[in-house]
Amino acid sequence: MTAEAQPLLDPADDRQLSLSTAAARNLATTTKSVPQMQGISSRWLLRMLPWVDLGAGTYRVNRRLTHAVGRGRVSFVQAGADDVRILAPTLTELPVLKGYAEAAVLEELARRFVKRDLRAGDVLVEAGAPVAEVFIIAHGRVEKRASGKYGGSELLGVVAEGDQLGDDALGQADPRWAYTVRAATAGTAMVLRWSAFQEVLGRSESLRTHLEQYVENGMRPVNRRGEADIELASGHEGEARLPATFADYELSPREYELSLAQTVLQIHTRVADLYNDPMNQFEQQLRLTVEAMREREESELLNNREFGLLHNADYGQRISTWSGPPTPDDMDDLLSMRRGTAFFLAHPKAVAAFLRECNKRGLTLDTVDVHGKQVPAWRGVPLLPCGKIPVVGGHTSSILALRTGEDNGGVIGLRPAAIPEQIEPGLNVRCMGIDQKSVMSYLVSSYYSVAILVPDAIGILENADIAAARSG
Repeated sequence: MTAEAQPLLDPADDRQLSLSTAAARNLATTTKSVPQMQGISSRWLLRMLPWVDLGAGTYRVNRRLTHAVGRGRVSFVQAGADDVRILAPTLTELPVLKGYAEAAVLEELARRFVKRDLRAGDVLVEAGAPVAEVFIIAHGRVEKRASGKYGGSELLGVVAEGDQLGDDALGQADPRWAYTVRAATAGTAMVLRWSAFQEVLGRSESLRTHLEQYVENGMRPVNRRGEADIELASGHEGEARLPATFADYELSPREYELSLAQTVLQIHTRVADLYNDPMNQFEQQLRLTVEAMREREESELLNNREFGLLHNADYGQRISTWSGPPTPDDMDDLLSMRRGTAFFLAHPKAVAAFLRECNKRGLTLDTVDVHGKQVPAWRGVPLLPCGKIPVVGGHTSSILALRTGEDNGGVIGLRPAAIPEQIEPGLNVRCMGIDQKSVMSYLVSSYYSVAILVPDAIGILENADIAAARSG
């Protein structure tokens, strides 16, 4: 008689029969990753800029003398929906008032500007009409239009916040509008009647002297970039008298001083002595600190008001989108403003908005290899993402186009040639000692800046509406 086989396990028996994984881990070695950091980005700007090592802490940009005054932007003070006033000192951003310093006259001019609300489609002036008013756009967008070759209306450009219209009529015997100005959106314009300006001009000797000098400078021969012309002769025969000339320089060139970011890294000696296997605690703490320093450095190169690219790009190199979202037409306009554009830089949402506009037109972007990575390109120019470019109001951003290099008169990064205890270019770590609580302190410093050698080295497509592109 054969006994029936008994089950090895009794389903009712809930006793632990083997070593648990939790207990087994006490005898096992754990494989660990180095500390991870979510805030690390691609930092394309730092990687793409050519860096110039400075023997001193200052870089001077020498340029040829320029007579044509750049067009700045006026600022406003708003105390309510109906109380919008011009900030008087910023009137010197107008070409005709550039360098004028009499505050009382500027205040009187600012008070004579009158607020005018605009509705979409309103015509501010007609082409050919006498220039009777000066307009400064406080809010919204207006279009400049002219009759085309075949009788239709052509869009010449878009004027946005802080821009002005009509201020170039000074010095003309009978100034007239060369284009029609129409409001593309609802907005607000500050308006100064030409007769009111003449009244202020008649009472201010200093203003008359300033404007006479402005008109005189405007009559000097300049090249298409506004630089003092170099007279040359060509195509002549025989013993023609040759012109004498020289290249004049700016008397007060701009100087860029190195900026810095600093922090004090602290580590307890007990941690540094005992907990260094398999990873050195000081090295990991320093690595994460340096990553944060480099992120801040790139942000400053874009957003610092003293030297950042977004704030220091020439106003003549800033354009607005034609219709709101960034379109291929806008990118072509931006690309055509300079020679040798090295790359575009845009917020990832702006890149996505541009790609959506390309998709609507059935366009496919090329890809190019940049530092071993495939990135999208427009007209062969890489389009690189940078999350440090602001998104204003959650729906508008900017796209930058840069030419780079000293030899090209482009944008360059600045850093010191060599500093004590340097661990990376422009970055050093210096021991500050150990305090009475056994805490070691290290001073981590990064020195940097950025310089725009020629105004057209950088252009900006402003007011790119990424929200409008999403809803389109």
